Amino acid sequence: MSVATAASPWYKHLWPWIIIGILACSVTLTLSMVTIAVNNPDNLVNDNYYEAGKGINRSLDRELLAQTLQLHAKVRLDELTGEVEVHLTGNSNPTTLELNLISPTQPEKDRKINLARNDSEPGRYIGQLTDKVEGRRFVELLGVEGDRTWRMFEEEQISHDKDLMLGDEPLQGAEDLKN
Repeated sequence: MSVATAASPWYKHLWPWIIIGILACSVTLTLSMVTIAVNNPDNLVNDNYYEAGKGINRSLDRELLAQTLQLHAKVRLDELTGEVEVHLTGNSNPTTLELNLISPTQPEKDRKINLARNDSEPGRYIGQLTDKVEGRRFVELLGVEGDRTWRMFEEEQISHDKDLMLGDEPLQGAEDLKN
């Protein structure tokens, strides 16, 4: 009786190398994904849902105050000089405003601009932006009337050739607070 012998060793065949290659690629890709996930954590997750919910009510109160004061703002960003100009109309005239340009997904692209009132022109506020801002942003304008802070907040597409209008959209989510 004869014993069957292989014509050549396993490493000289193509199929074992294809299987080893597939396994090596999957291990390499898995380790790459784990490295990316560890080095870039998801900062959009909020562990404290209760506090975030209370913050939503405070935010709606501030937005309702801005609506009660009949505030509207036109925001102009000058790409060349970096100047930020806000024209505020309504029943509030604070000495300073705070403009926040918030990126929905990249916190390093958030910008905070402090604006000072121009005494020669009522309702005109001027600030300085350090770099160019473009794309989709949440635009937040904060001011103080008396001892209460008001807030205008909208999602806008920022580009160098158009002004941003705040206060022109109806306030979402505050239907219950009006009563």
